[in-house]
Amino acid sequence: MPVSKKFSDYIKPMLAKETAEAFDDKGWLFEIKWDGYRAIAEKKKSKILLYSRNGLDFAEKYPVVVAQVKKVKADAVLDGEIVVLNDEGKPDFQFLQHYSENQNRPIQYYVFDLLELNGKDTTSLPLIDRKELLKKIIPENNPAIKYSDHIFEKGKSFFRVSKEKDLEGIMAKKMDSKYYPGKRTTDWLKIKNHKTAEVIITGYTEPSGSRKYFGSLILAAKEGTKFIYMGNAGTGFNAGSLKELYDLFQPLVQKKSPFEEKIKNNSKITWLKPAVICEVKFSEVTADGKLRHPVFLRLRDDKTINEINMDNIKDNRKSTPVKIKEKSKKKSSNISLSKSKNVSSSNKSEKEETDKVYSFGKSQVTVTHFNKVYFPDEKVTKGDVTDYYISMADYVLPYLKGRPESLLRNPNGIKEKGFFQKDAADDAPSFVHRKQVHSDSTNKEVNYIVCDNIETLVYLNNLGCIEINPWHSTVEALDKPDYLMIDIDPSDKNTFSQVIEVALTVKTILEKAGASCFCKTSGSSGMHIYVPAEKKYSYEQVKNFAYLVCMLVNDQLKDLTTLERNLQKRSKKQIYMDYLQNSRGQTIASVYSLRPKPGATVSTPLLWDEVKPGLSPKQFTIYNTLERVKKMGDLFKGVLGKGIDLEKCLKNLQNLSAKVAAE
Repeated sequence: MPVSKKFSDYIKPMLAKETAEAFDDKGWLFEIKWDGYRAIAEKKKSKILLYSRNGLDFAEKYPVVVAQVKKVKADAVLDGEIVVLNDEGKPDFQFLQHYSENQNRPIQYYVFDLLELNGKDTTSLPLIDRKELLKKIIPENNPAIKYSDHIFEKGKSFFRVSKEKDLEGIMAKKMDSKYYPGKRTTDWLKIKNHKTAEVIITGYTEPSGSRKYFGSLILAAKEGTKFIYMGNAGTGFNAGSLKELYDLFQPLVQKKSPFEEKIKNNSKITWLKPAVICEVKFSEVTADGKLRHPVFLRLRDDKTINEINMDNIKDNRKSTPVKIKEKSKKKSSNISLSKSKNVSSSNKSEKEETDKVYSFGKSQVTVTHFNKVYFPDEKVTKGDVTDYYISMADYVLPYLKGRPESLLRNPNGIKEKGFFQKDAADDAPSFVHRKQVHSDSTNKEVNYIVCDNIETLVYLNNLGCIEINPWHSTVEALDKPDYLMIDIDPSDKNTFSQVIEVALTVKTILEKAGASCFCKTSGSSGMHIYVPAEKKYSYEQVKNFAYLVCMLVNDQLKDLTTLERNLQKRSKKQIYMDYLQNSRGQTIASVYSLRPKPGATVSTPLLWDEVKPGLSPKQFTIYNTLERVKKMGDLFKGVLGKGIDLEKCLKNLQNLSAKVAAE
């Protein structure tokens, strides 16, 4: 199709400013934010004009809309959005963008404003009056021209519905607002449902205009050993970040593109060694795997490039390209303004695609794809995981409250590699508490989620958090941990009986030091031993104490244990005594946390009498943990109780070390 002509004289639509939070207000109405092309339609007798916000002629591109505008019941100038629907009846930008290849898909023009009626300018009328006039002239049951409805006052609940339905967002408009062509005002606000992804920076384009340093970033993800082009991010920077990034890139400049495909761009590209990772927000993953509207958010120094794979990004895709079906010609949008307690994201008969809404007082949390299988062998679903955490909330929340969370997300279940995310609070609901923590390694503020309530716990489950990983300290004393811990981490060559031997030796050393200690299975192949510290000591102090304990254990079990962190330098038959977990910002699976491991195992506290040959971490699973805790109580509560006297413990260990040396 030839390039659309551009009109020299056209009406520029009124624009909205973006705001981050939905709100309730009696003076405002709220509409769906349609994911399509903004379009002005002018009907004057038999003449129809249809054009974009920039004056590009849409008549040849979308003839169905032009034909149906003729059926509007008066001469009028209309403002609205053109969308094309997918098989779920939702707007799909890719089908719209490539409409010439998808013309048997339903195309609709959602009209939300009236600028002129029968030759009279209506822009000075209040919005609510314009919409009342508009509704009267839109033909009922028209296959393409639709009146874009609204609700009054309840913006917060409407925004939640838009998230549940996986829509782009909502529009908030003052009911008495006038229409200002071409102006962006605070009378209209857009509230978007942003999605984020980590991507690899593989190059940058030269700047244009007044911008310095670079124009946009070339983004990529990995698929096997290949780099896949994900699009360009040209916004989200300020003068300071532009220079900072430019300086960071200079040692990475290389002549060769990392892509096998040729990347087309209007300006010169400087290629970089693929080593820097950033997080972007975007509106959707397109059908051909690109990010739509990526906006730079921040660098992610806590990721490796091998973690940035296409599978994680594809999980954010709004719709999957499907074979065009003949029946879709008559299909219209099934998007409703009413709230559903059980929302289906596809065909209602396909149970694996259902969603479920949980209510906790005034807060509601939607768990999407409720029946997605997370543990294939056990047939444990995302919903089962969520229900487990709800049933265990009274027991697990005391160990999460006030603690920043490092999210280990497994949105596609345990068969696919998960990924860590720390800076996750920006797009979280209002009931989620947040804590900004300065990262020395990146010199950035990291916005952590703090899991203070059951609704946040369920929100984490919806993000794909099978495992929960809290800090050892709380926000009230971030530098003073509540406990120290020793992670007994075996290799594949070790038996669990050997893990038990090491755990009992650790217990003996701690008892000689005068330190109370508690143990739990890791939920995998190891064990975790905790010592209460009661916020009395720094991370460095408790780490040094843990190191001394591990040294004494290693002294007794030289052939079986090691303090060597490097896998290449230690024997495959040795158990690693990890004391470095006692560093600020380090996290490990919480007590009562499920693990993304075969068997749906749980990190479970034990009586020391149970730590003996025959014990197996596979005994404790999603199926029996609640019953065990109801029967035995919370065996771990002492971890948050009275802390040790570190000075006395160290003196006792020094005496023990001297005795061992003398022998």
